[in-house]
Amino acid sequence: MKIAIACDGKDVSAHFGHCEGYAIYNATDSVIAYSETLQSPGHEPGRLPVFLAEHGVNLIIAGGMGARAVQLFNDNNIEVILGVSGPVDVAAQDYIAGKLKSTGSICNHHDHECSGH
Repeated sequence: MKIAIACDGKDVSAHFGHCEGYAIYNATDSVIAYSETLQSPGHEPGRLPVFLAEHGVNLIIAGGMGARAVQLFNDNNIEVILGVSGPVDVAAQDYIAGKLKSTGSICNHHDHECSGH
């Protein structure tokens, strides 16, 4: 499994579409390892789910994203976990340990950062 975590520096980004990049982790048999960081190609509606699918991503973790983006990820066979904050390494470890669950933190506004994630 390949996991992408929307990140700003070493922390989970509050909104996947405005993040600096994606920390990529490979998970195999309850073991997770950092692989690389992909720079974000920029916020262009509909592009990011395809971009991450092209890189073999199966799961995206972020603070929040819009409902349309969630649907586009699902259409690309990418699971979405939202409502996550803190260091990306901790989020990756929590996911593989079964401790990370989506809160369904959906953003319903445009052109600015989501708050409260």
